[in-house]
Amino acid sequence: MIDVEKWESVRHGYYNEGKSVRTLMRETGHSFRTIRRLIEGSEPGQYVQKKGRAAPVLGAYKAQIDTLLAANASLPRKQQYTASRIYQRVREAGFGGAESTVRHYVSGVRKQVRRPAVFLPLSFEPGRDAQVDWGEAEVILQGRRVTVELFVMRLNYSRRTFVMAFPSQKQEAFFQGHVAAFHHFGGVPWRLTYDNLTTAVRKILQGQARQEQTAFLTFRGQYLFESHFCTPGAGHEKGGVEHGVGFVRRQYLVPLPAVASFGELNAYLQQCCLTDDQRQVQGQPAAIGAMWRDEAPVLRPLPAHDYACCRCVAASLTPYSQVIVETNRYSVPVAQACRRLTVKLYPFQVEIYDPAQTVALAVHERCYGREQDIFDPLHYLPLLQQRPGAFEYAKPLRQWRAQWPAIYETLLAHLRQQWPEGRGVREFITILQLHQHHPAALVEAAITQAIAHQCAHADGVHLCLNQLLVPVVPAVRLDLQTQPQLLGIGEQPVNLAQYDVLLGRAA
Repeated sequence: MIDVEKWESVRHGYYNEGKSVRTLMRETGHSFRTIRRLIEGSEPGQYVQKKGRAAPVLGAYKAQIDTLLAANASLPRKQQYTASRIYQRVREAGFGGAESTVRHYVSGVRKQVRRPAVFLPLSFEPGRDAQVDWGEAEVILQGRRVTVELFVMRLNYSRRTFVMAFPSQKQEAFFQGHVAAFHHFGGVPWRLTYDNLTTAVRKILQGQARQEQTAFLTFRGQYLFESHFCTPGAGHEKGGVEHGVGFVRRQYLVPLPAVASFGELNAYLQQCCLTDDQRQVQGQPAAIGAMWRDEAPVLRPLPAHDYACCRCVAASLTPYSQVIVETNRYSVPVAQACRRLTVKLYPFQVEIYDPAQTVALAVHERCYGREQDIFDPLHYLPLLQQRPGAFEYAKPLRQWRAQWPAIYETLLAHLRQQWPEGRGVREFITILQLHQHHPAALVEAAITQAIAHQCAHADGVHLCLNQLLVPVVPAVRLDLQTQPQLLGIGEQPVNLAQYDVLLGRAA
């Protein structure tokens, strides 16, 4: 490669000193064509690499990187592998090079030039401001690929982020996300910035004025923060949390996590948020956790009681001891049912109340489908006790029967054989009612023990259950080796003459 000094020397000799091309060829050792190119060129030539450079460190991992980049085609657009995430994966596989090496290779594979984003530098006071946003992500829930809604709140000063997953963006989920975030941060930010989401804003007025939802005003009045809403279509006004949503999707949810429930998913996300406290954001003076510890004392204190993050609706009892809410049917205990009921809809559960009582009659996992029956089979056992002939056809029992342990079928067959006229089914229903007050695993153990002891009936199962609840404590032998003067007590022969002495003294 011809460097700048050589290029300048050749041109100076030719134009200023009057040297011929042959003289310059003899002095530099370059060919005629090279000298002519240097003389005619207005700037030094650029080096063009003709062969790929050897990559002794990265070479063994290029195939893995190519596979991960190819996998982006089947992943959600906002949950694809980034260069940073790819570096973490190859480092786990044994790669010992720098992240910049991986970034350079990924950039070359993608072959695209992006215009750099330009932002106005901002500065925030500790505890004063936070931003809230929703985002979508995909996870593997109970073996199925589903879309979940991510509630994200981000403190502007420390950059500490909280995320929680919900099945929907309903108002009760919106409030529950706030309450959980406030507890995560240890206080309430003085001002929260939002989009113009309908769970908070009823109507957009002129300028920054908004007509807010009544429930949101009640919620805000309990936690005493100020609300600020962005200009419609101006997402850059809360760019911090917009970036936070993308960060959560790319760093926490790639690859797609496989979970059994929203509880498991949110426990995982909570741990990811705590681990992120160790990260130091570029341009920040300290790690996120350290800056949050400085920020926490400035936050508003939490109220004495959390806001009830639910929506209350009135419902009527159906002839099948159910209430209908959002087209879904939830069961109510037949022994406590009344005509008019109150239903509280929480993000993950449904509570059904008699308006005259404070204790819930029934609690169900909330269903977000349509036209579904959500049964608790224990609610119908008193009715089945009266009508044992419906045992085989009762829908709540059929659903439960498909899941209960095989030992239950063994017990049922034994009871039916012993009392074929219907008493066997009644005995079995009596045993099932033990689930109302005892864990399922304990009832199963009692049934197994009763069958083994050949007392497979309601009284026998109840006896075995009591024995499991109050296990027999084995007797402990007292060791008197350290008290030799007490060793002989209780083992010496009985001396009956002592009674004569006692009687003689009494006389």
